[in-house]
Amino acid sequence: MAAEVPIPKPPGLPIVGNVTDIDPTFPLGSFLNLSEKYGEIFKLTIFGNTINVVSSQALAHELCDEKRFKKHSANATLTQISNGVHDGLFTAATEAHAWGVAHRVLVPAFGPMDIHAMFPEMHEIASQLALKWARHGSQRIMVTDDFTRLTLDTLALCSMNYRFNSFYHDEMHPFINAMGDFLTECGARAFRPGITSIFYRQANKKYWEDIEILRKTAEGVLIERKANPSSDRKDLLGAMLQGIDPKTKEKVSDSSIIDNLITFLIAGHETTSGMLSFAFYQMLRHPEVYRKAQEEVDNVIGTGAVKAEHLSKLPYVSAVLKETLRHTPTINGFGLTPKDHDELIGGKYHIKMGETVFLLLAKIQKDPMVFGDDAEEFQPERMLDENFNRLMKEYPDCWKPFGNGARACIGRPFAWQEAVLVMAMLLQNFNFFFDDPSYQLAIKQTLTIKPKGFNMRAMLRDGLTATALEHRLTGEAGSGLRNGTSPSHPKAAVNGVKQAGKPLKIYYGSNTGTCESLAQRLAADAASHGFAAVIDPLDAARQNLPSGQPVVFITASYEGQPPDNANLFCDWITSVKGAEFKGIPYAVFGCGHRDWSQTFHRIPRLVDTTMEAQGGTRICPLGLADAYDGQILSDFEQWEDDVFWPAMAGKYGGVEDSDNDKLSPNLSIELSTPRSSTLRQDVREANVISAEVLTAPGAPVKKHVEFELPSDISYRAGDYLAILPINPKESVARVLRHFHLAWDANLTIRSQGPTMLPTNVPVPVADVLGAYVELAQPATKRNILSLIEAAKDEHVKARLQELAGDAYTNEVSLKRVSLLDLLERFPTVALPLGTFLALLPPMRVRQYSISSSPLWKSTHATLTYTLLDEPALSDPVQRHTGVASSYLTSLRAGDKVNLAIRQSHAAFHLPIDPEKTPIICICAGAGLAPFRGFIQERAAQIGTGRKLAPALLFFGCRTPGVDDLYREEFEQWQTMGAVDMRRCYSRVDEGMAEAEEAKGCKHVNDRLWRDRADVLALWEKGAKMYVCGSRSIGEAVKNAVVRIWLEKEPSDENMSEEERRQKTLKWFDSIRNERYTTDVFD
Repeated sequence: MAAEVPIPKPPGLPIVGNVTDIDPTFPLGSFLNLSEKYGEIFKLTIFGNTINVVSSQALAHELCDEKRFKKHSANATLTQISNGVHDGLFTAATEAHAWGVAHRVLVPAFGPMDIHAMFPEMHEIASQLALKWARHGSQRIMVTDDFTRLTLDTLALCSMNYRFNSFYHDEMHPFINAMGDFLTECGARAFRPGITSIFYRQANKKYWEDIEILRKTAEGVLIERKANPSSDRKDLLGAMLQGIDPKTKEKVSDSSIIDNLITFLIAGHETTSGMLSFAFYQMLRHPEVYRKAQEEVDNVIGTGAVKAEHLSKLPYVSAVLKETLRHTPTINGFGLTPKDHDELIGGKYHIKMGETVFLLLAKIQKDPMVFGDDAEEFQPERMLDENFNRLMKEYPDCWKPFGNGARACIGRPFAWQEAVLVMAMLLQNFNFFFDDPSYQLAIKQTLTIKPKGFNMRAMLRDGLTATALEHRLTGEAGSGLRNGTSPSHPKAAVNGVKQAGKPLKIYYGSNTGTCESLAQRLAADAASHGFAAVIDPLDAARQNLPSGQPVVFITASYEGQPPDNANLFCDWITSVKGAEFKGIPYAVFGCGHRDWSQTFHRIPRLVDTTMEAQGGTRICPLGLADAYDGQILSDFEQWEDDVFWPAMAGKYGGVEDSDNDKLSPNLSIELSTPRSSTLRQDVREANVISAEVLTAPGAPVKKHVEFELPSDISYRAGDYLAILPINPKESVARVLRHFHLAWDANLTIRSQGPTMLPTNVPVPVADVLGAYVELAQPATKRNILSLIEAAKDEHVKARLQELAGDAYTNEVSLKRVSLLDLLERFPTVALPLGTFLALLPPMRVRQYSISSSPLWKSTHATLTYTLLDEPALSDPVQRHTGVASSYLTSLRAGDKVNLAIRQSHAAFHLPIDPEKTPIICICAGAGLAPFRGFIQERAAQIGTGRKLAPALLFFGCRTPGVDDLYREEFEQWQTMGAVDMRRCYSRVDEGMAEAEEAKGCKHVNDRLWRDRADVLALWEKGAKMYVCGSRSIGEAVKNAVVRIWLEKEPSDENMSEEERRQKTLKWFDSIRNERYTTDVFD
């Protein structure tokens, strides 16, 4: 028998223990981080109470043995909840008399026939939700709020014949508000010692008042039923009133009935609403899952009403729900304790009697030993019946979202019927898409977990109206798909004003905002060509393309994948058959970057060719722009002016625009003095903790900045921070000087067309110039033509005409000459301020790799970046400073910054099984950023006693002691065994002492080749390789890897060297984004 092993434990503080290791607003996040750090088990002590946290299936299986372990009802959170529900089914100890009586009486009430009988009432409440969404059009849906109303109303009606009528009131019933506040306070009290209650008098008072509301409401329901009994109604309240415990022959007491009525509402509505919310989030994030689920509903149910017998015929919908509960279990775990005596689990971990062992389901259900390397991925196929049954047989207790044994959730059949019904009804009748495509999952935790801030939009399918949907839901004749109907589309409106002209629909796919701004420009220009444009994200076009009017698609590709708001659309168009798009005239403009040569412009080309293949009519040739050249805006304007609008005029007729004032493109400006400001909404506010320079004087400046993130934001090592910057003060001052504006002047912008500027409210001019527009972008040809229109001097006009012609590329684009540069160069050009603002692209976020790990500090993140500050090519007297890097450099401790987490490619994260999978990281300069996070995470794990697979890090810089970033940290981590550093120095000559450390290598590809034996040794053990740096670094490393592989593979006399190289390149392509992944930047 193996010797006992101490359970690892983070260091604590006297008296309070590990309380500071737990975020009281999001304990699950803390537990997950500690689990990543300590492995399959760790121990916490909180105010003298010991909690052992388990995160592997093997240990969970032992703990679920009811002969050895039992539910531990004395944990801190359940103790607080029991103040309100006493001995309810969820909180009582298994040996409690009241629990035994109520459990035995209620088990038959949750039988198949009884649950089936509840279907009509479930259908009624689900219909109320569907009709609300239909009547509200495509307005923002607050998903978790509406699903909470749904599940609470369903439970109240089905279990006790009580109606909250939540869909008929804006305000929630007092019971609902009291319940939410009660659960939040229970979580907070669980982490507060009783001695501190004197400091929380108001919170304590509110806590007991909320309990009073809960119990009075439940008591009122009980009194009403007793006064008006219904002999033919079979619900849970009736079962408790009429049932007799077969063991004790007792009836359930009134007090126990009240306890359990509240318990049903708390436990039942919270878990189901969370499951539905997470399920819709996952479907929107995974379009192929969404499509398969919707196709199954269409095939099984068609266009009629959803019936009870349909639900068992939806295995894929059920698999989506099972996978949702595996991926994000709404009850994140449950506590057990030894039943009769101390226990040893895993053959080595000692658990004492009375100690809590918490099964962390969010980790157990993602155990790579059970679910493989893709355990973190959302894949419903693994939960289809045959595979699900196999998993449960081979790995017992690997899926436990409903608890364990006799204490498992008694309401599982109820919740499952309700959830499948709601999924079927909503997928049958609506198409959904993200309200904010850049939304990253955030978690709100009370008793359960739910997505925080997750909103979506809904559009009716099949040409339905809200009235037609009402008929369909009730199964009335003629309520199905109506022949000849087509999706209804809103008339063009800008700032609430209907626009005149022929209809034009513009759809955009965009992550960074570039394609959205292009769509805004096209829509703004449409009026002058006789069209009224409506703009929507591409996902809004899924199963909803208008016929009989022109449609424009403007989209980017991201490593060959669709933008976040085009995933659903692209999955749809690639799955349709026949002439689905017959009669739809369309045009496509695409953006991409040539560095991703294999997938260059893949998505716009896919849209263009698929639309044509399925019957669409191309209006004009596909337009394409390459971000590599930095001329996206100029390329788009050229396509728009020279290709698109002439083709539209030929097909639909044109309008004379000679009377239009080209210098007043839809914006009017008013100056005022009240101070006001508006902020962008796609980012969150964070605090700057520290900022420091990493390099020695004289070297290109590289800096480090640390942020404190909002507590509900989480990230993984390798992810990005998206920073919304502010233009340099000097750039803003240049504009103010040119237009003779005071620094405290305000603008009120009124727009006749689409704009991303703040409208109809006074905004400080410095805010508009600093935060909303890009001042440093190279001027486009259309910008220069606008200057020509405003110029009076013929010599100036002639010079500008040259710049807009053959000289544009060399004299404007390559030298990055901005519109502001041109205005200063030609001061006689009287361009109006409104025109200046309208010509500028909107401010966009910049993404930087995070250079830290959440295992270091879960709510802190750091960036490592290079300051761009060099003589301007447009004018050597001026400085060209990077907008984002100069903004970051201006930050000091205590400053606020607007940012968001953006997930990196799924492959650019640490392996899920760090003990088994080695890693090889290659970078130069600030490309070290994500790998600092990787190694910091490995060091934290090793610091807890875990033994990890090897890690090689190839790092290139100029000179030791000058730009050898974070050297002391990496030396410490190397001593720990977290990394094996392989450095190279480009500015160290052979023979110098420092050259020995670099083994004479100046560049990372040189060192990679020199140490190829070590690289191959790790590769043979399953290593994953990561590259971060400039595109030249990426190409050099690729060539070195190919060279290593060519040397490794034996020669084949039947193949030429070129054929061998092509074969190797094919192999290289096969491992990209699997075992070889890059993060390449300009």
